[in-house]
Amino acid sequence: MATPAKVSKPEGKNNHDNADEQADKEQQEAIEQIDEVQNEIDRLNEQASEEILKVEQKYNKLRQPYYSKRSDLIAKIPNFWVTAFVNHPQISALLNEEDEEALQFLTKVEVQEFEDIKSGYKINFYFDSNQYFENDVISKEFHLNETGEPSSKSTPIKWKSGKDLTKKSSTPSKGGRKRNMEEQESFFCWFTDHGDAGADELGEVIKDDIWPNPLQYYLASEIEEDGGDELDEEGMMDEEDEEDYEGEEEEGEGDEDGEDEGDDGEDEG
Repeated sequence: MATPAKVSKPEGKNNHDNADEQADKEQQEAIEQIDEVQNEIDRLNEQASEEILKVEQKYNKLRQPYYSKRSDLIAKIPNFWVTAFVNHPQISALLNEEDEEALQFLTKVEVQEFEDIKSGYKINFYFDSNQYFENDVISKEFHLNETGEPSSKSTPIKWKSGKDLTKKSSTPSKGGRKRNMEEQESFFCWFTDHGDAGADELGEVIKDDIWPNPLQYYLASEIEEDGGDELDEEGMMDEEDEEDYEGEEEEGEGDEDGEDEGDDGEDEG
């Protein structure tokens, strides 16, 4: 029997394999180059963060005299801070009626960012003498250690006998505002909550939202009331105009009827 002839591999297949290998090699080289470029971008980002931090530290110092002047002016307005808190949608949801009564003695709120901004901040609440606690100042501060681990601590509240709001359940609020009628923790529980300092939304809201411009929240209710009055006035005007218009139409119809009857009388005559 004749030996079968050897079947040679198609040349096209070899070329195809070589092309795939070349494409893989080029792709790998591109990935390595992208990685090098990305390292350069990351290096510039770190450099930018350091520069931004220096700028923030500079302007934090420049803002301090204005914060002090603003606090002096706010002190002339009764219930400024409790009004701002009540008008803030997120903080309002955390307040029950007794919290609001206690916060009426709040005279000053102050946010202090540490010199190394990345290491944390402190919020101070200043109070007039009141029937709830002995403290003149209650503070809560947030820290990030060198490894980025967050932690918090606060001033122990010296509650007066029978006035510890953190041990009471909420009661229905005044003014008909909607509240969760189930037992609600007091706003003051926040001072003793150190479970997850890295996810403390209330601290972030006060530092980043209210503190930069508390006036907008103090005025929020007035703006809403003014807007409501305008709408009411417009609505009343519309109704009055509509009534006047309907009255004029009725009078017009009466005049036309009178004229028609007069004409008929003349014709009959």
